[in-house]
Amino acid sequence: MSDFFSQDGNRLIFRFDAEKFWIEGWGLNSLRFRSTKQADMPAEDWALLPQAFVPVEITISEAGASIKNGKIEARLTPFGKLSILNSRGEVLLDEYVRNRRDFKARTCSALEIEAREFKPIMGGDYKLSVRFESINPDEKIFGMGQYQQPWLNLKGVELELAQRNSQASIPFALSSLGYGFLWNNPAVGRVCFGKNINTWVAESTKAMDYWVTAGDNPAEIEEAYARATGTVPMMPDYGMGFWQCKLRYQTQEELLEVAREYKKRGLPISVIVIDFFHWTCQGDWKFDPAYWPDPAAMIRELKDLGIELMVSVWPTVDRKSENFREMMEKGYLIRSERGIRVVMDFLGSTNFYDATYGDARNYVWQKVKQHYYDKGIKLFWLDVAEPEYTVYDFDNYRYHLGPNNQVGNIYPSMYAQTFFDGMKEAGQTGIINLIRCAWAGAQRYGALVWSGDIHSSFESFRNQLAAGLNMGIAGIPWWTTDIGGFHGGDIRDPAFHELLVRWFQWGCFCPVMRLHGDRAPHKPPLGTSGGGKCGSGAENEVWSYTPEVYEICKKYLLLREKLKPYITTQMEAAHHKGSPVMRPLFYDFPEDSHVWDVEDQYMFGPNYLVAPILYAGLGERQVYLPAGSSWTDCWTGEKHAGGKYVTAAAPLERIPVFSRDGVLFS
Repeated sequence: MSDFFSQDGNRLIFRFDAEKFWIEGWGLNSLRFRSTKQADMPAEDWALLPQAFVPVEITISEAGASIKNGKIEARLTPFGKLSILNSRGEVLLDEYVRNRRDFKARTCSALEIEAREFKPIMGGDYKLSVRFESINPDEKIFGMGQYQQPWLNLKGVELELAQRNSQASIPFALSSLGYGFLWNNPAVGRVCFGKNINTWVAESTKAMDYWVTAGDNPAEIEEAYARATGTVPMMPDYGMGFWQCKLRYQTQEELLEVAREYKKRGLPISVIVIDFFHWTCQGDWKFDPAYWPDPAAMIRELKDLGIELMVSVWPTVDRKSENFREMMEKGYLIRSERGIRVVMDFLGSTNFYDATYGDARNYVWQKVKQHYYDKGIKLFWLDVAEPEYTVYDFDNYRYHLGPNNQVGNIYPSMYAQTFFDGMKEAGQTGIINLIRCAWAGAQRYGALVWSGDIHSSFESFRNQLAAGLNMGIAGIPWWTTDIGGFHGGDIRDPAFHELLVRWFQWGCFCPVMRLHGDRAPHKPPLGTSGGGKCGSGAENEVWSYTPEVYEICKKYLLLREKLKPYITTQMEAAHHKGSPVMRPLFYDFPEDSHVWDVEDQYMFGPNYLVAPILYAGLGERQVYLPAGSSWTDCWTGEKHAGGKYVTAAAPLERIPVFSRDGVLFS
């Protein structure tokens, strides 16, 4: 049976029938697993970065084969069934196999189910299913990106591996058993973390590709993942302040008046945003001079006020755009397999530029550079990044790199790379761009992800807490939301005022604090063409509500400014080690078994425990203080021992926050 195995450097190879299965060291305490039935193993590394050679220990015998890299070991039976173990010999992952082939194993079965099932697609590649035993019923799984559901622990949850507006599929899972698992495959698919079986599915692919690391605590696992896929740049100072935004400032003068008012009131503000449809036509990537007559003067005034300008960019190209014909002829647009070549019909018949094609990325950047960057704009809002199809028929679209079903999940990363590469080439450092979606590795392109066009409700608010924490675990430490939600907030409604206040307080303790939303009552369009044909929402500045709301928001704006030195330290940790800025309690207190079940609190860096008010009408809440530290109520100064619940007062102006070992706001 050893004839099935061979060694090539630090790679263990198994061959049986048409399958080639590679296992190799890929970073410290980590292994990469690839399998294919193609003639050759595909060369793409996808989310993974090249790694320095790591020595591994490979053993091949009649009993099977094994490969060991530090704290992780993979073992194969003579017929190729895989088990992955930690340094203590405990099984972390065990393939689910039920067939007669390996008759000496306990899995001998008449069911004939393969762990690595390549199901041929007639005339194409394969639908892939990879199955693992659910070996511990108490296992907890975190990460996987952003989904609009309230569960932090994903065990028992099925997730679509696909990008949608407000959904970001980032297929990295951190297990309470002590491993991290990256599904290194950009295909559309699904994963089910079942009670009996964990199943990963790619609808169309050429190969299986995943990466596993083992560690003694969540931070060690997270840092190994960051070394494998990259870290964010160092966030510039302005990124850590307050960002003012609304749907949408309709004119240059309207935006400048808002900026001036913030300064007149002495309110901290770091960034102000020009939202969509400030342009002449989708795909022109330039200001409409009818409403934005002198961008250079506007930018100069904002600079003098100490405010950075962010401008919205969409990947859409209208058929009426001055660039459409050239982009179509050069193959720079996504193609439709069936029907007409229109993939989004929002205020125009549009297609998307193909971000998976390097030439298309360069073309778009040169347009953006000419019309925005060279005028002094160094911060972009990369909207519609999934991309957002009017109809999510994933099998109907084709990119330069292949069918959407096979490669589509990587699109938002390549969208971010379009701007990162261009800005880096122009000499910019501290690159950060707001983007509505991401895939594994997008963080290294300066991606600040926000949670999309979510509803303005407490139910949606609760979903965002789970989304933000799991995004951090999935390797995206830069994350934010539309404070107050996007859809449904009426500035005249007292119930919305309460939601806005609770969300604003929480936003103070998020990686980026950004106010945005489509508020009612709405304003009509100013014209019928270009930047005039899109309407606007109501005012959305902190003074747009009641005096009580204003005073509370002002309090947290000033607190955010006070926290900037602390936030800077957390951003340095994110840059150097991949540490999430906001993270579940278990990240800092893994030895306290209770915290693995706490899903409505989190740590903002290592020093502050934050317990947001997630339901209407609450004036207090229970807060668990982890064992191993003493805790101080940041508002009252009251001290508590760890390892217990306390009742925290939460009047409307207060979000419960506790400092670790007496470190107060500074």
